[in-house]
Amino acid sequence: MKLILPLLLSASLASAAEAPKPKPKPEFQYQSGDIRVTIPSADEPRVAQFGAESVKAAAKYLEEGAISWVREKSCVNCHTTGPYLTERPALIPLLGKANEEIVADFIDFVPKETKEVKETATKSGHKHYPAAFTSVWRSLGLAEWDKHVTRQTSEHTEKSLRDMFERQSASGAFVSHGEVEIPHITTDFELSLQAARAITAAPGWLSDLKDEKIIAKVGKLKAWLKQPELKNDFDRVLRLQLAFYLPELVPASERESALALLASRQHADGGWSTRDFSALNDWHFEISETVSKLITSLPDAPKPESDAYMTAIAIVLMRQNNVPVKDERIQRGVAWLKKEQRVSGRWWMHSLYRGNYHYITYIATCQALKALALCDELQ
Repeated sequence: MKLILPLLLSASLASAAEAPKPKPKPEFQYQSGDIRVTIPSADEPRVAQFGAESVKAAAKYLEEGAISWVREKSCVNCHTTGPYLTERPALIPLLGKANEEIVADFIDFVPKETKEVKETATKSGHKHYPAAFTSVWRSLGLAEWDKHVTRQTSEHTEKSLRDMFERQSASGAFVSHGEVEIPHITTDFELSLQAARAITAAPGWLSDLKDEKIIAKVGKLKAWLKQPELKNDFDRVLRLQLAFYLPELVPASERESALALLASRQHADGGWSTRDFSALNDWHFEISETVSKLITSLPDAPKPESDAYMTAIAIVLMRQNNVPVKDERIQRGVAWLKKEQRVSGRWWMHSLYRGNYHYITYIATCQALKALALCDELQ
């Protein structure tokens, strides 16, 4: 017995030593050099008054987040540098010059040559083309930069768009894979819509297209977008954005139906909630247990509260479809956004993916500024 106890104790200590240690909670959302951006939190106080100073704070948050990511991570993504380059160039007249270091980083990721890309599959058998979402977001960011800054489609944007179409699936769609920040790149329709936006943003690219192979691929994308199997109500209201970029693909009756659906989900406080627009398992082809537990364990899971992303995107969708600023639905949504901005300048939102860095807060802030700009609230 005297011999067994030390052995058991030794084994127990060895087992404890080998057990994986829990990952420490991140201290900052973004960090690089002198930049220290705190982790977003619901406890952060709201602004005393929305106005010029709070808008400057929001712009500063976007700049610091994007530049930190470029310097420390150097990858194109859909939660920080992607939203920055797709939305910030249009806001230059209101917020000032956009950061050229971001666009330079995107250019660095454009393949020097267009090469054939082979389809692959996840462990569960889900077929997709590797880096499809990276290529889409890179192309869209570069196209928006060209649209608002250079005013002509650059050689690197042209190359990026060609690389993007090498990652198009046989159906005509751009297929999503891997979980990121819901609702970004979670459904094929959302990702394919971003690709459609890219080809319409690049100045003259679509109208000047001569390559028969690419023309055929564009045709397949349009055909798929016109009649896809929509996964959830989020995709259904996103048809309003498709109607803005490629109006010929969305009949007037479908547009009115989508506007009615969007209006029906507005909360009493004037906002909208992302989680009202899809059942949990319909956000993605495969929802992990981690994401499922996170969403179902949120305090407001039974009745989701309004959030900044969906409120902002709802306003954007209505404005893109000619709903006047004076419309009561828009005015209530704008009032909600102006009231909910935090002192850091950002609009808080709890991540529906990991619940640690809350990158959806960055995406929501981009969309909030876009929504407010479309309502002449950033003058």
